[in-house]
Amino acid sequence: MGAIQIVTMAQGWLIVDKLGGSTVDVGILGGATAVPAILISLFGGVLADRVDRRKLIMAVSAASTALLMLLAILDATNVVQIWHVVAIAAAQGLVMGFDGPVRSSYFPLLIERKHMTSAIVLGTVMWQFSRLVTPIIGGILITYGGTQSVFFVGVAGWVSMLLVMISLKVSSPPVVKSRNVVGDIVEGIRFILSRRDFVLLIGLTYSTHFFGMQYLQLMPFFAKRLGREADGFGIMLSALGMGALAGTFLVGRVRGSSRVGYIMIGGSLTFTAAVILFAFVPSLSVLGGTLNLAVGFTSITITHAFLIALVFLFVGGLSNTIFFVVAMTVLQLRVPERMRGRVMGIYTITFSFIPLGGVMGGVIASFYDERIAVAIGAAILASIFVFIGITQPIIRNLNGENLDEA
Repeated sequence: MGAIQIVTMAQGWLIVDKLGGSTVDVGILGGATAVPAILISLFGGVLADRVDRRKLIMAVSAASTALLMLLAILDATNVVQIWHVVAIAAAQGLVMGFDGPVRSSYFPLLIERKHMTSAIVLGTVMWQFSRLVTPIIGGILITYGGTQSVFFVGVAGWVSMLLVMISLKVSSPPVVKSRNVVGDIVEGIRFILSRRDFVLLIGLTYSTHFFGMQYLQLMPFFAKRLGREADGFGIMLSALGMGALAGTFLVGRVRGSSRVGYIMIGGSLTFTAAVILFAFVPSLSVLGGTLNLAVGFTSITITHAFLIALVFLFVGGLSNTIFFVVAMTVLQLRVPERMRGRVMGIYTITFSFIPLGGVMGGVIASFYDERIAVAIGAAILASIFVFIGITQPIIRNLNGENLDEA
């Protein structure tokens, strides 16, 4: 997963810094990544229920390796153009449409059901730790080796995934014969629609990624506005990852609470407030001034505004993680094994809503600026959570003592 994060970071920086792209170009990059992944994820979920999931992950890893190698070579030879980045991102989106569903449905095969909640928390810890470390590494690599060095590291990451899957001997359960692909997709959608808890949790997850995470796509512009380069960009993403890591440990303590539904909604509302405050930190003149920090034998100058922005990113990452861990736990515990690939295929479409939301954010930013775009998205998300919290007791009354019960 670190390879995905570090490459996404480098693609955005490549377009903004090296190729001089605009907010619209970043939005187009997001759309090129998201749309193919969304279209394919439904079929990816069906395929995950029909074939050996281990072999499918191996195929995804091999394809991703080839695409990233192509981008790395284009960048290293200085012939890369914006349309190259967009085209390769679109092809990667097609591949990732299979990756999300199959990984999410393969994961439960590695553990016993009674350990599911703990395993999800542990997996989230590892994911959030990579979010903490990889942006810093990415920022350093971009600063000293250019974006092409990040793409080569991404290649190494996907190769390592391929080798791990080759070494694993856990295969998929026997495949149940079905009518046809379309029939399987329809069955998966009908199952979700028959469950109000699934509809609401998946819908809230979609909304969070689309409206609430637009700042991720626009982060290079915030880094520039705060007077930072690639190193600052990496530090900002790492502050977000550090908060998410802290949130994972926190949710490990509260997930057994009888009021975990209220805690989850409160965490999401705190997240939206933190995002709005982060968006307008660069506008506050009262935060002028700098600090000189001694790091080894060198001194780093950091503005007060940048430090405050990091605080809000940390709070946002922490509070948002509570919702995602609880929602994922409920879905994994309540979905029948025969439907797991299709349901998780529909669920993992959510990760494509981050770059898709970037399209909306990029367009709004082109008329105003990135601060207004991010604030509008966060305000819409807050309204959605308030509405659901008030009108849907099945969500606010989630009980951590029996999350596996509908």
